[in-house]
Amino acid sequence: MDGRNLLSGVMVPLVTPMSAPGEPSAAAAYALLDALAQAGARSLMLFGSNGEGPLLTQASMPEFAAGVAARWRELTGDGPVLVNVTAAGTAEALERAAAVRLAEPDAVVVSPPIYFRHRDDEVVAHFAAFAGLGVPVVAYNVPSYSVPMTPAVLDEVLAMTHVVGIKDSSGDLALFGHIVAAARRRAGVGVSQGSERQLVAGLEAGADGIVPGIANVAPVPSVELYDAFRSGRVADADAAQEIVDQLITMHAVRPGVPSVKAVLDSLGLCPPHVAAPFVPVTPAERAALLDLLRPLDAHLITPR
Repeated sequence: MDGRNLLSGVMVPLVTPMSAPGEPSAAAAYALLDALAQAGARSLMLFGSNGEGPLLTQASMPEFAAGVAARWRELTGDGPVLVNVTAAGTAEALERAAAVRLAEPDAVVVSPPIYFRHRDDEVVAHFAAFAGLGVPVVAYNVPSYSVPMTPAVLDEVLAMTHVVGIKDSSGDLALFGHIVAAARRRAGVGVSQGSERQLVAGLEAGADGIVPGIANVAPVPSVELYDAFRSGRVADADAAQEIVDQLITMHAVRPGVPSVKAVLDSLGLCPPHVAAPFVPVTPAERAALLDLLRPLDAHLITPR
């Protein structure tokens, strides 16, 4: 598989719409998927941090992943669907990967284990364990939630033949440069920038695509940013980055998924339900979010 093509364009790290707290529902995601496809998003990553993946039971994942993947492919034709299977240990991550095979993911996304602070050799062994899975792997460096991938680990992991790409959300541009260089040692290894304030910087450094969480509520600025950069309109890309920077200030009201779902709920695109121990935003937080975003209303996602 060509990981550079797989990770190109705008990938949305999709929220997980739920029919009730902690109960993922593919049907509840359809309106949002329709709107994202209409806005020009190319691919999806399920069950990441925006998707509350580590808070969901393994049993709740397969039906949602399969339903969303089928709908996305119907809407986009060949839009890739990646599924994050990150867990506290290797055995659980492998079980999650097996559980979501029903969705026929284009790749599974694997972070270093969460909870314990593992040694470099343990992190390398964790990624090596996915070699026999039969599904390509995209590594995911997200040090705010899991063991940071050091340059030495990155070199070893990106040399593994079953690893076809990497998403980096470290926010460390020097490390990102190292990642791009390591990826380019093998043909077809893709790189995606997940740091929202550094989308243009990541593309300038050689990223193949971007994975902005804010694209759940405002996909068009991210699509415009990517398209402008690829067509050489750097000033337009920088202008889109400024809009993204303004949009992500919503997390100053209430960080994370509950706020994203509250905004989507206000637009009729996603129920406000979240997985425990998350709780939905309060009425005061919801009002503050909508007040903050009102000047940016033209950039928010539009129901199809």
